[in-house]
Order: sequence, then structure tokens, then C-alpha cells
Amino acid sequence: MLAAMWCNGSVFGIQNACGVLFVSMLKTFGSKDDDKMVFKTAWVSSLSMGMIFFCCPIVSVFTDVFGCRRTAVVGAAVGFVGLVSSSFVSSIEPLYLTYGIIFACGCSFAYQPSLVILGHYFKKRLGLVNGIVTAGSSIFTILLPFLLRVLTDSVGLFYTLRVLCIFMFVLFLAGFTYRPLASSAKDKDSGTKGGNRFSLFSRRKFSPPKKIFNFAIFKVTAYAVWAVGIPLALFGYFVPYVHLMKYVNERFQDEKNKEVVLMCIGITSGVGRLLFGRIADYVPGVKKVYLQVLSFFFIGLMSMMIPLCSVFGALIAVCLIMGLFDGCFISIMAPIAFELVGAQDVSQAIGFLLGFMSIPMTVGPPIAGLLRDKLGSYDVAFYLAGIPPLIGGAVLCFIPWIHSKKQREINKTTGGEKMEKMLENQNSLLSSSSGIFKKESDSVI
Repeated sequence: MLAAMWCNGSVFGIQNACGVLFVSMLKTFGSKDDDKMVFKTAWVSSLSMGMIFFCCPIVSVFTDVFGCRRTAVVGAAVGFVGLVSSSFVSSIEPLYLTYGIIFACGCSFAYQPSLVILGHYFKKRLGLVNGIVTAGSSIFTILLPFLLRVLTDSVGLFYTLRVLCIFMFVLFLAGFTYRPLASSAKDKDSGTKGGNRFSLFSRRKFSPPKKIFNFAIFKVTAYAVWAVGIPLALFGYFVPYVHLMKYVNERFQDEKNKEVVLMCIGITSGVGRLLFGRIADYVPGVKKVYLQVLSFFFIGLMSMMIPLCSVFGALIAVCLIMGLFDGCFISIMAPIAFELVGAQDVSQAIGFLLGFMSIPMTVGPPIAGLLRDKLGSYDVAFYLAGIPPLIGGAVLCFIPWIHSKKQREINKTTGGEKMEKMLENQNSLLSSSSGIFKKESDSVI
């Protein structure tokens, strides 16, 4: 649990605190002659976050084939290499490869096994463990902005990236704790228990899953709508994480400890995950989607409120509300997927959804940066960032209706089949009883 918590915190803590690195990158690589520097720099962070989600469907296959331990350890090593190489670049463009792709892919391969392995070790308290693990990202989001600000001010961007390599090295060690407990079917048949499960890299051969990519889940209409509505809502979702620190530096120059805005998002996001995760237990079935609709409504509204905040305290209040409903959106993704496709297909359903989410999360921040470069302020960028969550939330409203309609059709079909079986049974009973009656009458005659 602690290893998975460190993984969740270090991966998404660094990503959520990217606003501080964004400002440092602008200072390090920026020039007065380049009028598109904000646009170019925004691609680094957005590529990184996008690649983490884009790789998720692929990582799920690697986890099934090679196991959690191998996938996580190799992923952390790749992330470490990407972060080290990022600290030796001389311009912004190489960071697209080293930080945006190599580091992010490593993080993705380290992250997903940390969630899968929990199901092997915890059954009764799996919900509590998931809450603690996902709260790791909130804790790191609270602490890392201050650490990164101190480091970038004192030692600069490159040495800051080298310090962050320590987080990835600990993550590399944490991956070795994912000892596989579940034995293969062959082991069970032969009566053995787990084979070389105590070795760091078990030599047990992994058989690939029957369905590597299960596209049949898209035949579930409610899931297909969900897989469209969520990415549609996320075009503006990651914009505040990337650009908020730059906006605060421009708008509230006299304020000290500007990183408190990211800290506020981290605090209330952790509270939201625990609070709405518990509330979702009391919301029946697919109606949990309405909680996501509510979260997108407030996320979109708060994004639009950012340019309207003329006082720093008002901006903090907006960030607190945004973080609360950000936690709501994240915490109930798995329960909704379970309700839509069932337990057997839930892993691939989440994997596909995270893959689709990568596109809007990658595209959104650079577009906001381009608007900032062209218009000279972030106001229009934040106003536009609030529109996609509202549209996506409106699309999600149809899911409970579609799901209930499909369930009624299934119930009708199964009900008709049951009636036919009952009639067949009655006919067979009648025919058998008539045969018995005929035999008895023949014997009497």
C-alpha cells in the first residue's frame, strides 16, 4: 500500500506541480524575440500528462503478460532515464522527447501496476486502501510546489530535475515489493503454490490473455457514450494545472507564496476523493454518473471564474472548490465503469477511457498558451477552458437513461425466454402425463 501510495504521489504530484516547472522553463529557455514561447513550453507538460494516459491501454496488456513487478520496475527505470536526460538539454525542443515522452511513458508503466497489485493483496478493505493510495497524489501536490519553488530559485531548473530523480529511484525500489501472489492455472492444476514467487523476477512463464484488446465493450451503448463524454469534457481540464502559476505571477505580482493556489487544489482534491467516494456508495447503480456531471459543472464554472478574481483570496476560494470536484471526478471513475461493463471487463474499460483522455489533456494547454501569446492575457483561455466540461457533462446526462432502457430490453428478452421455457416445460409435462394416462388405460383394458 505504501509503495503504491508513493507511486501515485510521485507520478501525479510532479505532474500537478508542473506549473512551477513551467515558469522555470520560461525563464531558462525564454527569449524576448520568441513570441510563441508560452505555446512551445506548454507542450512539455501537456505531452507528459497526455502520454501517461495514452499508454494506459498498452500498459494493461504488459501487466497481464509480464506481471505487475516487471512492468513497474522497468517503467520506473525508464522514467528515471527520461528525467536525468531532461536535465542536460540546452533548448525547449528536446524536452518534448525526454520529459514529455520518455519520462511520461515510464511513469505510465510504473503507475498502472500499482493499482492492479492492490487487488491481489486486499479484499475486505480494498476501498479504504484505494482511498489512501490515491490520496498520495494530493499529499505530494500539496508539498511539491513549495519544494520545487525553493529548488528552482536556489539551484535552477536542471538541478531541480536531478533532485526529482530521487523520487523516481525510490519508485524503482518500490516496484520490487509487488510480489505476485496469484498462481497460474497450470500451477493450481499441478498442486503447486505460486512457484518462484519469492524471487525478484520470477521465471514463471506468463500466458497472454485471450483478448488483448477487448473492443466488444464498445457495443455497450452507455459505455460508448461515457467514453465520448469524458474526453470531450477534458479539453479544458488540465489548463489550470499548467498555466495557473504563470497567470498568478502576471496578475498578483506582489503576493508571496503564490504556490498556495496549487496547494489548495491538492488539499481539497484529497478531501473530495474520500468524501465523494463514500457518497458514491449510497448512490444506486449508474446514477453515480450524475456525480460526475456535477463535478464537471463546477470545474467548468470555476475555470471561468479564475479571470474574474481581482483579489487573491477569491482565487484561493475558486481553487478550493475546483480541487474538491476534481477529487469527485477521479474517485468515482472505477465504480461507474464497473456499473457499465461489469467486473470482467472493467480493467480494459478504464484503460481505453484513459487512452482517450490523453488527447484532450495534451491539446488543451498548448491552445491556451497560444491564446495567451496572441491576446496578451489568459482571460479568454480560461473562459474557453470552462466550456468543454459543461458540454461533456451535458452528454453524460444521457447515460442513466440509455442504460436503464437497455436493461428494460434485456429484462423483456429474458422474461420472454423464461415464459417460453415455462410453456415448453408445461407442454412436456402434459405430454408425459397424457402418455402415462394412455398406458394406464391400456392396462385396464
